[in-house]
Amino acid sequence: MLAVHVHVWVRPDRLEEFLSATLGHARAALREPGMLRFDIAQEQGDPAHVVLVEVFRDVAATLVYKESEHYPAWCEAVAGMMARPRQPTRFIPLRVEGM
Repeated sequence: MLAVHVHVWVRPDRLEEFLSATLGHARAALREPGMLRFDIAQEQGDPAHVVLVEVFRDVAATLVYKESEHYPAWCEAVAGMMARPRQPTRFIPLRVEGM
């Protein structure tokens, strides 16, 4: 399993548009067999700081995701809405006993 946290700083005047586009993108991503979870979170003190939490079955699923029709379309659609480049960080989730 692989988790990717993508920090996005959105231009405040484009926030609603960004969230709408990203919700559509998340719905499309969740239809992929290798995508286990896709969460969208806003920082409590700064709603223009959005974190995408993407959980994939494996590294191969990330490649399928990046080659999908919706991923490059989303990247192009939201590029002008960002205040600065997005910052992804990859994590290896650890299993917690009992979960």
